[in-house]
Amino acid sequence: MLSYVFVAKSILKLFDCCRITNAVDICEKGDAFIKEHTGNMYKNVKKKIEKGIAFPTCLSVNNTVCHFSPLASDETVLEEGDVLKIDMGCHVDGFIAAVAHTHVLQDGKVTGKAADVIAAANTADEVALRLVRPGKKNKDVSEAVQKVAATYDCKIVEGVLSHQLKQFVIDGNKVVLSVSNPDTRVDDAEFEENEVYAIDIVTSTGD
Repeated sequence: MLSYVFVAKSILKLFDCCRITNAVDICEKGDAFIKEHTGNMYKNVKKKIEKGIAFPTCLSVNNTVCHFSPLASDETVLEEGDVLKIDMGCHVDGFIAAVAHTHVLQDGKVTGKAADVIAAANTADEVALRLVRPGKKNKDVSEAVQKVAATYDCKIVEGVLSHQLKQFVIDGNKVVLSVSNPDTRVDDAEFEENEVYAIDIVTSTGD
């Protein structure tokens, strides 16, 4: 729980820095924030506890789906109206918390298709959280999030996998497939008590 709080604070702090238009600078600030705060934890214990970045800060802009972590030499500059997907992860003793958020780089209210796709992702995420519980299956989540996206005239992006998280393992064997089709299938799996999952909800207007 503590690690989740640190990651969430990192994202909020990045939003305060959004006037920084260089993607590399924002990602470096996100990583530095995680290192600073996890580094302050469990300093006085006898056993050394590993902690820090579990997944680098990524900043995916517009039609880049997710997980874009720029090289130091990257010169990507953000512009007014860009849709930013920020994701990152931290860990304490190998127990991982990952979080992502979508932000439109503009002042004022977000409207139009950008608002629709963000609302679709947020609502689908809320539905998925209620279905990841003992007794439910991975296909239940896949089917539900697709129905939610359709109500916003949006689509769930194909090929995205959500993974079970284990200690020091960010991509576990149990997965949730975003969209099932004849070419992409995963094994049926049932959620069990005390399992942890990172659910990736990625929506698109289809344009």
